Order: sequence, then structure tokens, then C-alpha cells
Amino acid sequence: MLPLILFIVLVIVVLVLTEIRERRRSKTTNTRQSVTNPNTQRPEGCCGEHLVCERETLLQTNAKIEYYDDEQLDELAGTAPEEYSPAQRLAIREVFSTLQEKDVAGWCRSMQLRNIALPPDIREEALLIVREQRKQ
Repeated sequence: MLPLILFIVLVIVVLVLTEIRERRRSKTTNTRQSVTNPNTQRPEGCCGEHLVCERETLLQTNAKIEYYDDEQLDELAGTAPEEYSPAQRLAIREVFSTLQEKDVAGWCRSMQLRNIALPPDIREEALLIVREQRKQ
């Protein structure tokens, strides 16, 4: 009986989190103005399929580090993602989950400039969001 109750609670939590994410996505989609020009060409060598590209490029040589209430992540600089503890992965996930979609590319740029590697699962989610942003 207990496993069934736990399963039902888990399903409800997943549904609520999905609904919150969809509402946030639709809210930012409705209020967002087009920031990219479809006629803008990508820099030479940019395939547009990785995090080092944003609209034109995510990583700019003259870019200033911008923080997204994530100063605590600086302790991860230079650490490989597979060496992160569960608590460190959770800290990255918590920051990522609070970002608005329009801020994901800038946050990824900030992480790169700070030499903080994203865990593969978060990196893939960020890639999907950045790709969606480029299409709009």
C-alpha cells in the first residue's frame, strides 16, 4: 500500500512541476519580443548547435561575467561535472530551474566565463532552451 501512495505522490509532484514549467514558458513566450534577426548570419565556424553560440555567440571575448544569484557556484570552477557531489548538482539544478528562458543563454555564457562546467543533463536542457530561443 505504501509504495502505491508514494508512486501517486511522485506522479502528482511531476505533474505540478510540469504545469509550472509550461506556465512559465507560455508567460515568457507571450511577453517576449523578438530579439533575434533571422537575417543575422552566424559567425564563421558556428554551427548553432552548441552552447558556445547564442544568437550570434554565447562566449564573447569582451563579455563581462554576470551573476544570476549563483555566486555560490564559483566553488565549482575547474571541477569536472562527474566529480560534482549530489549537493553540488542540486545547487546547479536549483539555479537553472529559477531562470527565465530568455536568461538561459546568458547564464550559460556566465558559467563558461567562470570555468564552471554544467552536468550533462542540465547542459542538454539548456541546449534545448537556447535552440528554441533561436527559432523565435
